[in-house]
Amino acid sequence: MTTAATDRCASSRGLQFNTGNGNTLQPLDIGHNDYLGLVDPDTAFWALIQKDKLGEALSPGPFLQQYREKAAEFAAEMDRFRFAVTPSAVYFNPTERCNLNCSYCYLPETLRQDGRHMPTAEVLSALEILKRYFLSTLPAGFKPQIIFHGAEPTLNWEALLAAFDRYGDAFRFGVQSNGTVLSDDQYDVLMKRGVAIGLSLDCAVDEIVTRTRKTWDGHSIYAKVVHSMEKLRGYPNYSVICTVTGENMHQLVETVDFFHQSGVSTCMLNPVRCTRQGARDIKPADQDISRYYLAALDRTEELYRETNRRLVVANFANILIAIMAPQARRLMCDISPCGGGRSFFAVSANGDVFPCSEFIGVPAFNGGNLFHDRIGAILKTPPFKLVTGRKVEDIDPCRRCAVRHFCGSPCPAEAHQMNGGMDRTGAFCELYEDQVRYAMRLIADDRHSAFLWDDWDRDTTTTFELNAC
Repeated sequence: MTTAATDRCASSRGLQFNTGNGNTLQPLDIGHNDYLGLVDPDTAFWALIQKDKLGEALSPGPFLQQYREKAAEFAAEMDRFRFAVTPSAVYFNPTERCNLNCSYCYLPETLRQDGRHMPTAEVLSALEILKRYFLSTLPAGFKPQIIFHGAEPTLNWEALLAAFDRYGDAFRFGVQSNGTVLSDDQYDVLMKRGVAIGLSLDCAVDEIVTRTRKTWDGHSIYAKVVHSMEKLRGYPNYSVICTVTGENMHQLVETVDFFHQSGVSTCMLNPVRCTRQGARDIKPADQDISRYYLAALDRTEELYRETNRRLVVANFANILIAIMAPQARRLMCDISPCGGGRSFFAVSANGDVFPCSEFIGVPAFNGGNLFHDRIGAILKTPPFKLVTGRKVEDIDPCRRCAVRHFCGSPCPAEAHQMNGGMDRTGAFCELYEDQVRYAMRLIADDRHSAFLWDDWDRDTTTTFELNAC
């Protein structure tokens, strides 16, 4: 039912909060001694209110009056951000193969062992198709992003090199690698071209890494990854992903220490994505991962205060930005609908197109083939609509949650594979809740800048500012 229809059906004029057609403002305990959060879950508006002034804030006065005047604008901005995004990035798997057998991989073992490399000519043909599509959909001068993703994309090195050479002016390129394949000379090639490079390392302890990330015959990869990290030290377009599982969560503080000592400026602490059983077998309980996760965030702040050098945890920074400036967030997993099929899509090594890489091992979410079907038509297929139509308003208990637009109830692939449907939650609900509360505490104490990139707000504008409570 639309807002206009609601106005016709209900007699309330919307003059009061939390009743009738009035806006909703929910108090949120953020674990702070002095402040509560006050959140409109529909618009992602929030305020920090002194606990002893909550009644005053919710009584008729300048705070409620000014917010009421802006509420419709906030709702429209959020609606555009959620439903009017055009794809501008592609996760491109140039091979199905991988030289590792990670316990939590989202791709089936048969693909990773015996799958195909996409021939160089096909990679170039695919990029030409993508170039023409983006020229027809994106503003002039905007460079879409191609992230060569895995399996292990660098196993198909010659195809990647040809792509950089021919399409370096058309795309911003990135490579997500396990960090065990490339030589120092090949890293030099990537850095010379300004390619964004992501490595994966789950812990600072070899033995713990090897429990979940190892070769097919069970051997350690730790030394090779650490060598790659040292090679990339100082390269500004580089990051490291740590996948957090029950095996390594106890070492998160030590892990961020190691990353910082290694000169890493941006990392991701990604809760294991539970799309396959191997990942679910090592999934930690929400309350356990949350404790270690927030301790690791605390440690990044301590390191910054000690050294004046940040280690930004990008996925937490994204939640912090989602609170401070929702449309400035850089990652699209924590908005509903998520970015899959909306702001990006994935291409497999045979040209099949999926809403997200997490779905590549799930044939039911194949929307078509890049070489045979029009991209615009693929984005409208039922598999894509299942993902792009997944909204927090349709998910229980997300529909009742005050922080639903800061979290987005990720991830649709996880919800479908782990819990049986798009109208279900994914994993780690408590962790996302705790990150939002933690972020609001940081803002209340003016500590948030230690967790963000220097230029995070470069293109943002202030639309509402009131210091009344």
